[in-house]
Amino acid sequence: MAFEPPQRLVRALGDNEWTGRLPELVEETAARAGLEVERVMVPGGRSSLVVLVRRQDGTPAALKLVPPLAAPELERAALAHWDGFGAVRLLGGSGGALLLERLHPERSVRSLPEAKALLEAAGTVRRLWVEPPPGHAFETVAERTARQASALSDPAGTAPRALVDEALAARGELLADAPESLLLHGNFRQSKVLSGDRAPWLAVGPEPLVGERAYDLARLARDRVEDLVAATSGASAARRRVNRLADSLDVDRDRLRGWTLFRAVESGTRAIVAGQHAEGELSLEFAGWL
Repeated sequence: MAFEPPQRLVRALGDNEWTGRLPELVEETAARAGLEVERVMVPGGRSSLVVLVRRQDGTPAALKLVPPLAAPELERAALAHWDGFGAVRLLGGSGGALLLERLHPERSVRSLPEAKALLEAAGTVRRLWVEPPPGHAFETVAERTARQASALSDPAGTAPRALVDEALAARGELLADAPESLLLHGNFRQSKVLSGDRAPWLAVGPEPLVGERAYDLARLARDRVEDLVAATSGASAARRRVNRLADSLDVDRDRLRGWTLFRAVESGTRAIVAGQHAEGELSLEFAGWL
């Protein structure tokens, strides 16, 4: 199948061997699995290629190709464990290819009014919080955030030092008395919840890890940050959102605030380093409100 890899994906991952071989990889994977290729999803995501396909019996599906460094085996393990409960169902695939049930990528929870979007997203993510499978290979919240904390500790960092110190202190306190160890989505936000036929809303694109629920809610709490920044009551609205999310899912308010602070500072700093200054400044301003 001849096509140009989506520019959004190429900009994110670079023009490398994997992105250059994507047309060939799609053709080889589809032939091996007996799939009929319909079209590539454009603009698509920043970390994988999604192709709409049909299986041999004519049922629609989605073929997701993931670069090796993105650990597709962990995403596959998480989706297999959830088995369609709250998340897109894994239908097959191997290596860097995941065959998934087809959802409606043009309609995510983010398309809903804000209050309704938060309600539906919260109802979806709570289904994912289950005990991890025995002998799993998922990293922990402590392990993932250790790498991030190390980068934040660089004295040449771009975020205000006082904000960084507060975020690092919050992480240390939270890890000292972690209350639970559940399977988490890892990158949960409104755009990761798509409309489906089997269920109204299903989560996609996990970066799974094991830890407490408050960590998984922290990215959702920062959704639509541009709207909050544009509002005159942005700071108080941000704090109210954190509290409402915590209360609706029976999560400790202070723990959610702490992880939201850490993740906002980490994300904002990383975005600025990557040249995404506007996005990074929004995250850091949000963090400063907490």
